[in-house]
Amino acid sequence: MDRVRRAATGPGRVTASRDDRMAGDSAHAGPRSRIVSSMTTRSAWGLGLATVTDDGNTLDVWYPKPILGDEPADGDAALLATLSAMERKDAARGVHTTVVRTWADLDDAPQTVAGAYLRLHVLSHRLARPNTINLDGIFSRLPNVVWTSAGPCAAEDFEAAHTRLRAALGRPVQVHSVDKFPRMTDYVLPPGVRIGNAAHVRLGAYLSEGTTIMHSGFVNYNAGTLGRSMVEGRISQGVVIGDGSDVGGGASTMGMLSGGGRQRVALGERCLLGANSGLGIPLGDDCVVEAGLYLTAGTKLAMLPSGGVVPGSHGLFKEPRVVSARELAGASNVLFRRNSQSGAVEALSRGGKGIELNSALHANQ
Repeated sequence: MDRVRRAATGPGRVTASRDDRMAGDSAHAGPRSRIVSSMTTRSAWGLGLATVTDDGNTLDVWYPKPILGDEPADGDAALLATLSAMERKDAARGVHTTVVRTWADLDDAPQTVAGAYLRLHVLSHRLARPNTINLDGIFSRLPNVVWTSAGPCAAEDFEAAHTRLRAALGRPVQVHSVDKFPRMTDYVLPPGVRIGNAAHVRLGAYLSEGTTIMHSGFVNYNAGTLGRSMVEGRISQGVVIGDGSDVGGGASTMGMLSGGGRQRVALGERCLLGANSGLGIPLGDDCVVEAGLYLTAGTKLAMLPSGGVVPGSHGLFKEPRVVSARELAGASNVLFRRNSQSGAVEALSRGGKGIELNSALHANQ
């Protein structure tokens, strides 16, 4: 459940928007005490600045200081005053900004745009790890937005707004993307990270301190790193990367959105996904996937527990056991490689030694 209401910045209450009415907004349900008494430890609250179109549709909400749990006793009066001073109308974009109070039960699916944005901020502020809060149906709650250098605009009839903006600003307007999710760095900048291309990290990404996202790296919402990591490849929705691991250039992790598998992919600590490799199963610690090898759940693996030398009882070499990669889900200390002569995919024990990242690359001060 989401509860969203416009913050009262003057003597009277501000009329709730369409999204607020859909959420059963407390502005219609009773005084603030009713909100506070209904909160749980699996909840989040935030004061935000919403961008609302002239016909009442919320495009985005920025929450500078979201928190877990109850609304502060003073409603964060200092932040309220700061955000209230930012309220204004932008005739060129056909929007106005307004302060909203939002409370969300993190075990429930988002019901409003404001509730969806609060959950995404909770993730990017490192208040909750990926896959620990309910994001079901978030695509249906978020509008498609034209993200421009002048701010978010409604996708509908954007060309008219584009013309008004150029006339008002006297210069071209850059369109960064047309998408449901904005860049994380336009809303949240987690301390201790380095991001080569901000357009490749969506709001809702979880980046731990010491993480480096190179220019070709990508991190989706509800995904990210749990420690110091090097990311030159793609971290798909729902995927988490452990401390000290490296996602090589062009490497990919399989998500669970359209066309994805049913098993959630994760990479443990001190692992390496080689350049242009891919991962479709969860792995434990100290694993390596060879460059260019895409390991899906159905990939047939030849098990070589002793480097491929497995003598039989009659002095002959035994044929390696062949299994599907899904049978090694969660395994640690494994090297996955493709035999350069036979083309067979092989799994070998690595003896427990993990990779080591260059510490100088992750001292992001």
